[in-house]
Amino acid sequence: MKQAVKDYEFPEDMSVTELVNQMEQAWGFTAGKLAVGANILENMIKTKGCVKFLSFTGNLVATGTRGVFKELVKRKLVDVVITACGTLDHDLARCWKNYYRGSFVMNDSRLHEQGVNRLGNVLVPNDSYGTLIEEKMQGLLSDLYKEGKREVSGSELTREIGKRCCNDSSILYWAAKNDIPVFVPGITDGAVGYQTWMFSQDHDFRLNLLKDSGQLNDIVFDAKKSGALIVGGGISKHHTIWWNQFKDGLDFVVYVSTADEWDGSLSGARPREAVSWGKISEKARRIMVEGDASVILPVMAGALFNKLSKNKK
Repeated sequence: MKQAVKDYEFPEDMSVTELVNQMEQAWGFTAGKLAVGANILENMIKTKGCVKFLSFTGNLVATGTRGVFKELVKRKLVDVVITACGTLDHDLARCWKNYYRGSFVMNDSRLHEQGVNRLGNVLVPNDSYGTLIEEKMQGLLSDLYKEGKREVSGSELTREIGKRCCNDSSILYWAAKNDIPVFVPGITDGAVGYQTWMFSQDHDFRLNLLKDSGQLNDIVFDAKKSGALIVGGGISKHHTIWWNQFKDGLDFVVYVSTADEWDGSLSGARPREAVSWGKISEKARRIMVEGDASVILPVMAGALFNKLSKNKK
């Protein structure tokens, strides 16, 4: 049956859910995908026995998009988080200090002289980042060491950071509070990992990442179904789909990314490619929404939260 493209309508007090619902009929080019993605996530969350993965890159945590991830974890809409060390860095730092709005085109030499780092169009002063993370991490690691800890897994360390170093604005805080494991396969690639390495230079203290693999193994093999919201690419994306190949692939998948596939990169690979590896099930409900996650996620999540809240009433 043919479905006609319909124009948007803008009644007064229109909700974000109503806007996203119109996208499925207005279609456009990416708008329809956004609407489909929101529906897939809703079905994933409502499916009993489905283990829900959230995978994202650290750069977004330097922006207000951090609040989307926090809410997904706070509301217990995900069961597992897989991310990059940048998430730990920015999530911890922004609990205590501000980042600032900047521009993609600035005098970077002058910023360097002023002790300000530029992340796209976000400005990160040194005293909001490196020096603060050093203080918090060295204090945390010293406390763990005094308590007799000589070895921790990555997920154990992220839980302790959330419990001891963060406040309720934080993704890690709510992950720890809700007992949601946070896995960071590239944990040494950032300030938190660097500070952990520094501490190990004069203390008998180790990170055991193989223990994380064992925990992920148990999660995946016990799962009846699994789904994932995967934002961006890189190691966090691959780690998520890699582990899910051992249960015949993900059953629900939403990718949000700006990356292209023509260069053969994992970051740009579409869900259909992962089907060939068995990382996504042939029968999975899947979509890739192309675009900037800092625009797409707040809209998609806003509609999702609204729908789930209405269903509870």
